[in-house]
Amino acid sequence: MASKIIDPAGPGGADSGPPAGSGVPGDAAGAAEAAPVAAETVPVVASEVPADPGAPSGAVHGAAGSAADADSTSDGTRGPARDPFLDNAKFLLIVLVVIGHSWPMGLVEGSRTVKAGYLWISSFHMPAFILLSGYFSRGFTGRPAQLRRLVAGVLVPYLVFEVLYTAVETAAWGKPFRLTLTEPTFVCWFLAALFVWRLTVPLWRVIPRPLPVAVLVSLAAGTSTLGNDLALPRVLMFLPWFVLGLALRPAHFARLRTSAPLRWCAPLVLAAGGAAAYALAPGTDVHWLWMSHGQAELGASTLPYLLVRLALFAVTALMTGAFLAVVPRRTRWITAFGAVTLYPYLLHGLLTTAAHGYGWEAPLRPLGPLGAGLLTVCGAAVAVLLSTAPVRRLARPLIEPPVPGLTRPRRRGRSPGTSEPRTA
Repeated sequence: MASKIIDPAGPGGADSGPPAGSGVPGDAAGAAEAAPVAAETVPVVASEVPADPGAPSGAVHGAAGSAADADSTSDGTRGPARDPFLDNAKFLLIVLVVIGHSWPMGLVEGSRTVKAGYLWISSFHMPAFILLSGYFSRGFTGRPAQLRRLVAGVLVPYLVFEVLYTAVETAAWGKPFRLTLTEPTFVCWFLAALFVWRLTVPLWRVIPRPLPVAVLVSLAAGTSTLGNDLALPRVLMFLPWFVLGLALRPAHFARLRTSAPLRWCAPLVLAAGGAAAYALAPGTDVHWLWMSHGQAELGASTLPYLLVRLALFAVTALMTGAFLAVVPRRTRWITAFGAVTLYPYLLHGLLTTAAHGYGWEAPLRPLGPLGAGLLTVCGAAVAVLLSTAPVRRLARPLIEPPVPGLTRPRRRGRSPGTSEPRTA
């Protein structure tokens, strides 16, 4: 079930050979407050206008802006004002994705403290991204305009970056240049998964009790033998978080932001999660959190596997809720970056793949937690840098490529990026 390269939420590679696991997410972009009919395509999108005039608005492509919100109004008009809380959450999650990928697997497995930090991050950052993607997908009904945006904003960038990641792997890892477009490489798995999830939205509207059904599908996938075509293991095993996002409404997020007891308890929950991760780190296999490995690959019998997975659902729900409760509610300097998270999501993987392939981080591996700390600072800085306007201008032809018949010419004066799509 493992994907071709690294885990999206996980370390960037192993000490000997290409990174193990598979890559991840980003968010899928946009404003979720809009009525279901207003939502369009792309990772987690809605039709919001960035609070910052310099941030992109109304995603046309669905995947180029923020990995978590990929929708926009079908007529191209501006939707409701963007919610700074959601943009802040998306950017903080993409920072965690970049940090996780900056830690080599050798460093993670070589230090209990670093492994605990990795387990802590991985316990919620990708599920939270996917939950936001589902939330912003509430308005997807399969209309022609939405399907065009889905293809242009998710499928086309997926094809472009599959080529780029294959080329970087060839250069940095010495692998043969061989395109396998049906098997996502590294972080591209999220675009493949989002494409599939978004298409299934109308189906989840007619299924009774969709969340329990999605949980059963997830558990069944883990006990089955699946290939990695279109990241199928992750598509199915992460599915409950997308379906949960579809069921959420603005009032649910409002309660997290305004309830004093929840906001006071949230730091305690996050701290308890960190303590539990440290206690469990020595005997825990990180592959349980990647959702790209099933029961057979994890060496677990059926009943223990199902019990662990159910426990992980509960832990992830607590950690995700606690994280969202501590996210800043008002506009901050990071808010505008939350509208363009697909840029750092797709671009950082090229850097980390090269870094791990050429061994640029090797001098930091023997330093343990100190080395992880330095890589964390570098990862956060890279996430910010890749979100800036100059980088977006340079990368826009790759992340928001013009597709005749699917995309419209960009209006003059608009800054690069859209309000659409990540994350692990």
